[in-house]
Amino acid sequence: MNKAESLPSAKLSKTSRYGARLWKDIIRDRWLYLMLAPGILYFLLFKYGPMYGLIIAFKNFQPILGFFDSEFVGFAHFERLFQESAFLTLFKNTLLLAIYNIVFFFPAPIILALMLNEIRMRFFKNAVQTLVYIPHFISWPVVIGLCYVLFTTEGGIVNEILAMIGMNEINPLMSESAFRPMIILQQIWKEVGWGTIIFLAALAGVNVELYESATIDGAGRFKQMFHITLPAIRSTIIILLILRMGSFMDSGFEQIYLMLNPLNRDVGEVFDTYVYSVGLTGGQFSYSTAIGFFKSIVGLFLVILANRLAKVFGEEGVY
Repeated sequence: MNKAESLPSAKLSKTSRYGARLWKDIIRDRWLYLMLAPGILYFLLFKYGPMYGLIIAFKNFQPILGFFDSEFVGFAHFERLFQESAFLTLFKNTLLLAIYNIVFFFPAPIILALMLNEIRMRFFKNAVQTLVYIPHFISWPVVIGLCYVLFTTEGGIVNEILAMIGMNEINPLMSESAFRPMIILQQIWKEVGWGTIIFLAALAGVNVELYESATIDGAGRFKQMFHITLPAIRSTIIILLILRMGSFMDSGFEQIYLMLNPLNRDVGEVFDTYVYSVGLTGGQFSYSTAIGFFKSIVGLFLVILANRLAKVFGEEGVY
């Protein structure tokens, strides 16, 4: 047998050895892979499985004809989206809420985690953590209901207090200028505590000896925070920020839909609520799928861009 004939058998032997080693590793770590199974199944069933339905964004989908037999229309739905009179308003509203989320909501769990990390009384720290976790488990309809109870002009608690002290009543529920701040404040109140979990876990891994050395050198609590604590969780912050970019255009349908009314719709209507109106209510499935596809493409581009920038500044990124 010449050298050329032995190459395929050598490659096959190498592949076989790799496969045998892989199966050996899987058997050895079988319980770890078993723990991964629910998460893998979730993504396969609810994330990757439905992706074949994206083809209806390029078709005039008719339920009676199905996904593959419906008429192919190419990019017609995307052209309609960009030519729609409401597109600029939807894009502006969605973009502003997304920017507010990054600027105000994203840093909030980091700040709270840093504050909790500075608490030395363990009982008090655990009590505060429990209290700030609770709002995460409250549904959005309940949160919006609480806002209406607080701010409604018909017996709302806040307006009752203002009337008692001789001040004019306020009506942020019907105000365009108050809509976006209320959305962000609701998100902060509901999710800021839950968002601290990852950062507190990262802070738990900081070497205590670094703080002791800094104390000996005369560094105060704020200097320790800026020169030890923040650099220690910088990579975690960068990774979460990159992942956040993937859902940059997702404003949160349920919260915004419940807060919408005729007086604030001009600043509150976003792509998520528009998709519900034209897709589920109006039955325009292909058009609404095209809108969702557009949002996903924007998110993918932002993730790639953020990951590239992270590597430029010396961070690892997510891939």
